[in-house]
Amino acid sequence: MGACITSTPLTITAYHEALQRAVPKAGAIVTFTGQVRDYNQQGPISGIHLEHYPGMTENALTKLVTQAIARFSLLDAHVVHRIGDINNYAPIVWVGTAASHRKAAFDGACYVMDLLKQSVPLWKKEYQGEQGVWVQTKASDDHAAMAWLKESPKGEEK
Repeated sequence: MGACITSTPLTITAYHEALQRAVPKAGAIVTFTGQVRDYNQQGPISGIHLEHYPGMTENALTKLVTQAIARFSLLDAHVVHRIGDINNYAPIVWVGTAASHRKAAFDGACYVMDLLKQSVPLWKKEYQGEQGVWVQTKASDDHAAMAWLKESPKGEEK
């Protein structure tokens, strides 16, 4: 299990290979790589800047990964999130989950991504030319996170 914040470019292949080595008998490994888009609702952007609260952000990521492992009976899970100035199309976040079966691995990865925006202290500024604007939480992100929070783990009734 792992959670990491880095200011260096993400090495996606290395993370995937490390997860495979950590759980060689997993029946399924699911990975997700989020990249910086070149647009927002107002139009094109020229990149982003991400800030975090050292210590608090890593603890929140670790807690989220631990919850995903327990909730979906994952064999392992990892998250790497980048901070600092990041160009369009560059990887910004990588999530990897390993499980005995694909549904748990897929659900675990979706859970981590959907709750990451709600429970991990990261702040994003998007640039349009020289003008930077801090990004507010989207209603769609709130909705995605709330759907998981309303659903009982492993299909149990609340």
